[in-house]
Amino acid sequence: MADLRDVNLNRLVVFAAVVEAGSLSAAAERLGLAKTMVSAHIQRLEAEVGVTLIVRTTRRSSLTEAGRTLYEASRECVRTATDALESISASSGRLRGVVRVASPVDYGELVVAPALAALRRAHPELGVELICGEGYVDLVAERIDVAVRLGNLKDSSYRSARLGQYMRWLVASPAFLDGRQAPRSPSELGEWPFVGLSTLAHPDTLSLRHEDGRRETVRCRRAFIANTASAGRAATLAGAGYGLMTDFSIGEDLAAGRLVRLLPQWAAEPAAIQAVFPSSRQPSAKVAAVIDALRTYLARADQARVSARR
Repeated sequence: MADLRDVNLNRLVVFAAVVEAGSLSAAAERLGLAKTMVSAHIQRLEAEVGVTLIVRTTRRSSLTEAGRTLYEASRECVRTATDALESISASSGRLRGVVRVASPVDYGELVVAPALAALRRAHPELGVELICGEGYVDLVAERIDVAVRLGNLKDSSYRSARLGQYMRWLVASPAFLDGRQAPRSPSELGEWPFVGLSTLAHPDTLSLRHEDGRRETVRCRRAFIANTASAGRAATLAGAGYGLMTDFSIGEDLAAGRLVRLLPQWAAEPAAIQAVFPSSRQPSAKVAAVIDALRTYLARADQARVSARR
């Protein structure tokens, strides 16, 4: 039976990196070590614990049952130690290292990037890596510290913090509306060309709510469909059809007259903006700083919109 005194705990860091990176080569690059050194660490760790942890073939590697058990423990040890070191640094008011943040493309460009830039100015020793994409990422496997999620959460294994909410409004370009009579009810939009988003579960269906609480569902006539919100916005601006767009992505377009709201008393249900992060007893200092930076940015943006309407 292996004894903790017989195990070099530094090898647990290497082992966790190999599992998360998916290969010895990727782990070596992440850790800044030679591949041969990483391989040697894994072999010695297996000798120290007395069991095989990774089964290697010419095409792939996979964890044994013992390897999975040790990885889960190693991951928690590494994360706890990292959080402790960050807390020590944060106690002096300084954040160091690199924080990795994932976000949807349009929200990352319009909101998350400037919020993190402000955080970086306040903490010059902190590096920021922003990963934007439309699909959900595995926070643990991709080493993501914080992911910004729009709408309902699907990851029950992660912790979350609410940042705010966003709205989706019916909009169209003036060129598209030229020669068309303004709609008086959502049902009239059923025959109009619609710009949809293919990543939604029901891209051709609109579920709308009136300010007075009434609800209506519209089956749309698809004219243009895109797999990113930014592409859908571009198509709507170009007059391909009307669309249901997020308020944070079209605020400037509305102010400049490039887009016009349709049926302004109607909108989709408000949806949450949330930050999710791997489960732990306490959010790390970097995670807490990112959440605070995003909340601060959103609060200032809301205040600016209120001031602009006065």
